[in-house]
Amino acid sequence: MRVGISITSGYRGTTAAEAVNTVIERARVAAAAGLDHLSLGDHHVAGPDGLYVQNVPMVGRLMADWPADRPIGCLFLLPLWHPVLVAEQIGTLAAMSDVPFIVQTGIGWGDAEFAAFGRRPRERGAVTDEAIRVIKGLLAGETVSSERLNIVDAAIGPCPPHGVEWWIGAGTGDRPLGRAAAQGDAWYIGPAMPPDQLPTQIERYRSMCAAAGTAPRVIVRRDVFITDDDAEGLRRGREMVAAGYRGMTEDVLIYGGVDRAVDRLSALAESGVDDVVVRTMSVGPAEALRSIELTGEARRRLLGG
Repeated sequence: MRVGISITSGYRGTTAAEAVNTVIERARVAAAAGLDHLSLGDHHVAGPDGLYVQNVPMVGRLMADWPADRPIGCLFLLPLWHPVLVAEQIGTLAAMSDVPFIVQTGIGWGDAEFAAFGRRPRERGAVTDEAIRVIKGLLAGETVSSERLNIVDAAIGPCPPHGVEWWIGAGTGDRPLGRAAAQGDAWYIGPAMPPDQLPTQIERYRSMCAAAGTAPRVIVRRDVFITDDDAEGLRRGREMVAAGYRGMTEDVLIYGGVDRAVDRLSALAESGVDDVVVRTMSVGPAEALRSIELTGEARRRLLGG
């Protein structure tokens, strides 16, 4: 099982320079820790008091330090993006790597984001389906048109020299799960799905892949805080849960010492998960970096190293 990282992009209460440097430093530590892949999320309209570094320019900067033989990528909330622009951004970023570029997709959420972009939330599923078709064609070097998206004879360059990995973020409804099975290289499960639901939902996904003639691959996001002292990590983690950490319950989080983290990661592998993408919980800068280092140690132990 591969273990990668999705680095936090939101840093309210800091300066823009501090936020950018924090992401760069976490990526450097993740590379040194041997994590298998790196990605950034997608969010918009953070407001005058918010601070969310945008993924495309940030990934371009991170690629100066991230090993070229390890996958890197970012999430695109496709209803908020023009698909030709997405394809062009991916093509250029992918040209900086020696392996397939990771393209994560989501359908978006929040009325404020859709209103700011002049988009209709009720159309997001259909728009996502069509955007994936268009982007795939463009990245393959085709000339593409789309009546739904008002695109006429579009073509781009460069195209990804090593291809892309499509991680389709989807819920468990028949239509979104079917999208992941038919159109993606992997189903990217969000961080809030409880472990006891994973085997059933993974089996549904695999059945849909079999019907679509595609190969199943399951990737799960988890928020983590790994510490040198297990008891201290448990105490801090439980305090964050009690304070309402992202509305999440204890069973979907991984916190405590390395041994405990290995046990939780092993349980995910046994349930059918192929990759875990960790996101460091909201802790101080030094604690976050140490947690990333220890995630690398958990990965090594998991793989028998």
